[in-house]
Amino acid sequence: MAALEVNIDTFDELVIQESHQRLVVLDISAEWCGPCKILEPIITSVATEFDQSEFVLTKIEAEDENMKIAGRYGVRGFPTVIAFIDGQEVDRFHSAQTPDFVRDFIDNNLAKLS
Repeated sequence: MAALEVNIDTFDELVIQESHQRLVVLDISAEWCGPCKILEPIITSVATEFDQSEFVLTKIEAEDENMKIAGRYGVRGFPTVIAFIDGQEVDRFHSAQTPDFVRDFIDNNLAKLS
């Protein structure tokens, strides 16, 4: 599953509204960010292990107008990964993490759907 690219104009539809149907995980990163470059292939690979009917991975580049999304959620560093259910943030983590950590993050948040 490739991450679905979102921006300031599509955020509400692709993240907030979609999170009423399934878990949405948003990866907020920056092109110049070293830990972002480490996390991206890890989170993308782990995402393929999950059922797309229950979970979608989204990504937003923290640049220009998109920085308003980072500001709205109090992001202080990159990458920041936020889980959304029913239009609300339910969990987050920062920095590059291991595949096991990312897998547990998704599993734990999927469990909140039940």
